[in-house]
Amino acid sequence: MTVNFESLAEHLGVTFDDISLLRTACTHRSYLNENKGAGLEHNERMEFLGDAVLELVVTSFLYRKYPKKPEGELTAFRSALVNTVSLTKTAERIGLGDYMLLSRGEARDTGRARAVIVANAVEAVIGAIYLDHGYDAAANFIASHILETIDIEEIVRKKTWLDAKSRFQEAAQDKAGVTPTYKTLKETGPDHDKQFTLGVFLRDVMVATGNGASKQDAEQKAAEKALEIKGW
Repeated sequence: MTVNFESLAEHLGVTFDDISLLRTACTHRSYLNENKGAGLEHNERMEFLGDAVLELVVTSFLYRKYPKKPEGELTAFRSALVNTVSLTKTAERIGLGDYMLLSRGEARDTGRARAVIVANAVEAVIGAIYLDHGYDAAANFIASHILETIDIEEIVRKKTWLDAKSRFQEAAQDKAGVTPTYKTLKETGPDHDKQFTLGVFLRDVMVATGNGASKQDAEQKAAEKALEIKGW
């Protein structure tokens, strides 16, 4: 698989002295499992580094932006910025998925597992920038591609940093005094391409259904619909 990482660097607005760092940031472990002789390194160590840089940059930003907010609120604000949902949206905006080195199976996946992969890759890219150009360059990237693209207070107010299933559970417990349950209603397709239909219930009442390539995806879709139906 040939990927033009110089093109990605240009798209990101970063000039890499060592472009191999960006290639590593985009290399998932699954790709190496199918390409053992590629001589590449997967991105997990770089993701670990980028995660720490991201958290520090965001924490510093929030500390300065909200000088009178208590620690608890700042933690919630940070959760709204540093999570799989927001980082997946960042990956979509910068087109990172088009440059990922993945196994054939992972490349076909479009569900939550793929979202986690590209979200982690954003952190790895931050790690790559930090290694190549230092803290300030990484902070500038985070500011332009994450901090300046998100209405932080709106996200915190609506709690959209939580996934739909978590939000529906919190709302159901708060407003209805019950914890939602999920039941598989239907499974279709062959083993390698199954589709699941699940229902979400409050006590014995089904509120909504959702379809997905996994039970987890179907639960999220059902929870999203349930939030809409309930107006929560």
